[in-house]
Amino acid sequence: MEKLVESLGPAFAAGLAVQQLLEILGPILVKIKVNRKIFLGFVSLGLGFVLAAGAGLHVLQALGVANAGIWDVVVTGLIISGGTEGFNSIMKFMGYAKTRVKENLKSPPEGESLTTEPSSKRSHKADTPPLEAETLRS
Repeated sequence: MEKLVESLGPAFAAGLAVQQLLEILGPILVKIKVNRKIFLGFVSLGLGFVLAAGAGLHVLQALGVANAGIWDVVVTGLIISGGTEGFNSIMKFMGYAKTRVKENLKSPPEGESLTTEPSSKRSHKADTPPLEAETLRS
């Protein structure tokens, strides 16, 4: 998980930079009377693609997708254009996936225990009730 965070760090920083630039441009566009949402959307998308391609940022590669080619740049550009929200979603998803794997490792499949011995070869001593104190005295 740490390696993933390190791999996504530069793309996250690029998304944060795009988000901050849009915050600066927003009030300026109000004075120019331009449709702010559409204009800022295209600016962020363009910057996302330029940063993804120019800086060699590859989110899909960091997530384990090999040979994604141009699609890696497209997806990375889209994620960067979303600012920090896209990366927060990825990290949240990875956290859920990690938790699910841990839970699956803790609980064995139904009818099995955590021992490495198959259930058919285990002795049935664990299935028998403990001896009563009176039985032991006799």
